[in-house]
Amino acid sequence: MTCPYLEYRERTADRQFDESRAYCAAADRFVQPMRADICNDRYGLEHDRHCEIFLEHAGDEADANDDEGEATEG
Repeated sequence: MTCPYLEYRERTADRQFDESRAYCAAADRFVQPMRADICNDRYGLEHDRHCEIFLEHAGDEADANDDEGEATEG
């Protein structure tokens, strides 16, 4: 399974690339190929266990979901 925050972009606002580059939507920045290996769960790596960006962001979403649940329950 690939990280849901991984995107491949061919350009920025002011620059176009010859090949698509890995972009982390959670960190809001391009990532190096080694980081993209984690995002793509390559070489025995798992984004949901080995990527601190994913884990940090997943924690934020879990907190937001908890807040939504509390708001609808009350």
